[in-house]
Amino acid sequence: MTTLARWTPLRDAFRLHNEMNRLFDFGLPTYGAEGENLATGWAPPVDIYEDTEGLTMRAEIPGFNPGDIDLNIENNTLTLKGERKLEKEDKKENYHRVERFYGTFSRSFSLPSTVDTEKVRADSKNGVLTIFLPRREETKPRQIQVKVEN
Repeated sequence: MTTLARWTPLRDAFRLHNEMNRLFDFGLPTYGAEGENLATGWAPPVDIYEDTEGLTMRAEIPGFNPGDIDLNIENNTLTLKGERKLEKEDKKENYHRVERFYGTFSRSFSLPSTVDTEKVRADSKNGVLTIFLPRREETKPRQIQVKVEN
């Protein structure tokens, strides 16, 4: 028995397009849809998730002191900036491979209007920066009880 499958002619073209992009981007950093930090070569990876209380962002920033990170909110845009400096540049060393990125980075994220920017919290532990962006009270989901009249 033969099964019928819906034919979508562009699916194969998009798949080929994505595979070609992966081929040419192999080994190059690609952070963010806007191609941010392609000139400097690096930016910390960030995970973002949402729950009923708000948004939580986690950025990997190993080797950074909290004072080395600049966190700003302006016009509903959160900007994370920092700089990782080369710890020791020794001309006598014969490096075989340098994979750690150095230099400045900047990541910007558009925030939804539901975020209460006055109550944002950030802390750093074990090389992970956690930023909590709480929802405004009026945008939090709430349960409404239905009264039954006899």
